[in-house]
Amino acid sequence: MRANPPPSTIYFLPLEMDDTKVYKENAEAAEKLKNGATIVVQGFGQSMTPILKSGQKVVCEPIKEDTKLSKKDIVLCKVSGHYYLHLIHGIRNDKEYLIGNNRGHMNGWISKSQVYGKVVEKL
Repeated sequence: MRANPPPSTIYFLPLEMDDTKVYKENAEAAEKLKNGATIVVQGFGQSMTPILKSGQKVVCEPIKEDTKLSKKDIVLCKVSGHYYLHLIHGIRNDKEYLIGNNRGHMNGWISKSQVYGKVVEKL
């Protein structure tokens, strides 16, 4: 009989979560968020360390019309055809967002319609 994992490895998903599937930084995750689902996303790579580690899971809530986005928010977004879990580095006229990683690389400016989810919890 296997022992239960230690409590430090157990996490609870928000009650409004549609499913327990873990999504990658891709169009499928963006589509779920656009449809109003709160999801778990797992990003890979070193560009967001030490804020996020490669393979770390996060809870993303969908972006709505009244969602407030701020500098340093981590968002799931699409820039130049690529999906990223990246930081908001700048805001222009409350309509455009400068997206970049945690290593100083800026991916570019995007509109709010290209921001699909906001990280609300690191797992």
